[in-house]
Amino acid sequence: MKISIIDAGNFKLDGGAMFGVVPKTIWQKMVPADENNLCSWKMRCLLVEDKDRLVLIDTGMGDKQAQKWQNFYFRHGDGDLIKSIRDAGYHENEVTDVLLSHLHFDHCGGAVCWNSSKDAYRLTFPNAKYWTHSLHWESAMKPNPREKATFLTENLQTVIESGQLNFIEQIQNPLGDKFEFIYADGHTEKMIMPIINYTDQKIIFAADTIPSFAHIHVPYCMSYDVRPLQTMHEKSLILDRIVKENILLLFDHDVVNEVAEIEITDRGFKAKNLGKLNEFI
Repeated sequence: MKISIIDAGNFKLDGGAMFGVVPKTIWQKMVPADENNLCSWKMRCLLVEDKDRLVLIDTGMGDKQAQKWQNFYFRHGDGDLIKSIRDAGYHENEVTDVLLSHLHFDHCGGAVCWNSSKDAYRLTFPNAKYWTHSLHWESAMKPNPREKATFLTENLQTVIESGQLNFIEQIQNPLGDKFEFIYADGHTEKMIMPIINYTDQKIIFAADTIPSFAHIHVPYCMSYDVRPLQTMHEKSLILDRIVKENILLLFDHDVVNEVAEIEITDRGFKAKNLGKLNEFI
């Protein structure tokens, strides 16, 4: 098995939205904001080669939207989904499976791109099966008012029309015996958090339940969460398991830190060690 970090670029979101009820005087010590209260966030994906499978976990927001839309999110940095995959030694046509933790645009937008004529959309990974949870797909097809703006038709329609959409809970061991899946309902309905069994080290892609090292503290939840109390409960359970099983926690949105080892103290959960994935495995 080989695991590679895939950098799909950076974008900016309002700091208050990313930390909910936590005061700015607290969170800005960990994640600095600019003059418009915007913080930089990474779109970090994961590529896992296991035997005859090449599994991509999440795809970033892609680049098919108009420049005005892209500018609204202040895209910056050198990260690029396809370039990062190729820099890791692979080609997008080799990807066998695309696991979408959830269908918010910053996680699934790169799954679909323009065709060569730029008059229609196509799958970015034409030979891959696309995986999500059936209940999450239903929530994206009939979105609630809170999430409607993040479930974009252009990200979803091509996937369903391709015939390559699959529902992860309907097949036993859909990605092989090295993958385990936890489902969370706090951030959005049935978000997928895969645990990868890499030699003697487990790694969890916790997606937007714990998007950065600054969100390890249980009450630090995003305003985007549809059920923030549920997020807190799920986060507690996940962190407890991480500590007990010595699981490496991977952050999808932390600009600086890729992963963390977690410990529990008399003040709650905290990062014992932070760094790059290749420093730990």
